[in-house]
Amino acid sequence: MQQAGGLGEIVPKPLMPAWNQVEKIQAFRKTHGEKYVGVLELLTAITLTVGYVWWLLIFLEVL
Repeated sequence: MQQAGGLGEIVPKPLMPAWNQVEKIQAFRKTHGEKYVGVLELLTAITLTVGYVWWLLIFLEVL
């Protein structure tokens, strides 16, 4: 079972570069999971807040 690979064993050769990128992303998430999700949540919250304030300013200028 230790030597059993993942999907990489059945991925056709032409798709291996794409599969290698997927494996890198999975390894990154495994290593930095909680920090990664926390940073993404923070960036999403900031983006939504800035967008809402921008929309509110545009809306209030129209009135």
